[in-house]
Amino acid sequence: MSEFAVTPQSEDFSKWYNEIVYRAELADQSPVRGCMIIKPYGYELWEGIRDGLDRRFKATGHRNAYFPLFIPESFIKREAEHVEGFAPELAVVTHGGGKELEEPYIVRPTSETVIGEAFSRWIQSYRDLPLLINQWANVVRWELRTRPFLRTSEFLWQEGHTAHATEEDAQTETLMILDVYEDFARNDAAIPVIKGRKSSQERFAGAKDSYTIEAMMGDKRALQSGTSHNLGQNFARAFDITYTDENNQLQHCWTTSWGLSTRMVGAIVMVHGDDKGLRLPPRLAPVQVVLVPIYKNDTEKTPVIQAADHLYKALREAGIRIHLDDRPNLSPGFKYNDWEMRGVPVRIEVGPKDVEKNTVAIARRDIPGKEGKKFIPQEGLVQAVRELLVDIQSSMLRQATEFRDANIHEVVGDYDRFSEILKDGWAQTWFCGGADCEAQIKADNQAVSRCFPLEQPHPGESGPCIKCGQSVHEMALFAKAY
Repeated sequence: MSEFAVTPQSEDFSKWYNEIVYRAELADQSPVRGCMIIKPYGYELWEGIRDGLDRRFKATGHRNAYFPLFIPESFIKREAEHVEGFAPELAVVTHGGGKELEEPYIVRPTSETVIGEAFSRWIQSYRDLPLLINQWANVVRWELRTRPFLRTSEFLWQEGHTAHATEEDAQTETLMILDVYEDFARNDAAIPVIKGRKSSQERFAGAKDSYTIEAMMGDKRALQSGTSHNLGQNFARAFDITYTDENNQLQHCWTTSWGLSTRMVGAIVMVHGDDKGLRLPPRLAPVQVVLVPIYKNDTEKTPVIQAADHLYKALREAGIRIHLDDRPNLSPGFKYNDWEMRGVPVRIEVGPKDVEKNTVAIARRDIPGKEGKKFIPQEGLVQAVRELLVDIQSSMLRQATEFRDANIHEVVGDYDRFSEILKDGWAQTWFCGGADCEAQIKADNQAVSRCFPLEQPHPGESGPCIKCGQSVHEMALFAKAY
């Protein structure tokens, strides 16, 4: 077996995923149970995600700040639903500096409480609103079953927290951020997501309403890839976040919170990866182009390396993220497999004949074999590579969209067919949203409602809930999920 061979997706998708994460050097195992080490290549991918989102947040008026890792236990307890929802996942610090603490600290699972306390001091008047804050941080949720990037006890994310004068303003913010997440997922990560509202059972602890972007992975399971929550006045009342309005009346603020994490790295792996490794969308790929010089002896080496160096500099100066793989004592075939595993979108090969003909061989990662490879002139290479990267980006989105749409099936009033679909796909069906119906569906099918899509397939119509049969006005998506 080749050292680059991995378990095929069709044989064991979970094993394939783990092998890809480690073989492509996205992450390494940690001595701390349930945690991971993010290696440079994986962190560079996260930096691309971070930068793409950060630009969008700042363009919509949000500013970055940083809040403490430790949260007083009393803060967590001040919002009852919130503490109940997070209680099993909390990591608690009871000793510091060799002494027992007067009050235990919680290692933040999320920061609504500590930021809410700060907001209560920062906001006095309607002139202070809206207050739009984001932070890039790590959080800890004590997970029993972990998987790199998808579910770890510690992970990286951004969490936005905002305060508003009216319920309408808070709702507008909540949905605007959902649009930001969708725009990033679609246009940067090449992942077609579905925006929707969570059921009452699946919403964030302490929220009035929770919204999500849901993505279909390569094994047809769903992944909640980002969430935006309208918190109503729940946290404002718990932390006395008030302002004096234009009539000099004291009012409680309306607040929101929203987050997207390193789970997005896992989504990119599972949506785009194949049996040869990663396939990274060009906009996020740490290395967009790898340049491989090919020669057999010193006579061939000098002109080939000179040509490769010239092309490398031209592409780098054009702003293309390029790597020149001039590692000695490794065959071209080894290098091809190595960079295929890492998902680099474009490979350029330069050999003696290419130097003579003033050409290069160029191969695209999204189309395997000879179909994805061609010879082009060195003259005009920069523009050709730019156009190719754009085409690969759109091609990857198109492939993922076609796969998703082919595996979402609408079913009305037929619970047996609904259950059959859920064995290997997503079901879209009328759903009442009730706790009893959701619990029974989960027990029967090991699947839960992912969301009520904001774009309903049959607006203005109604149908029978798939479980209880009562007439309802919304369809929901169901799937097995990570």
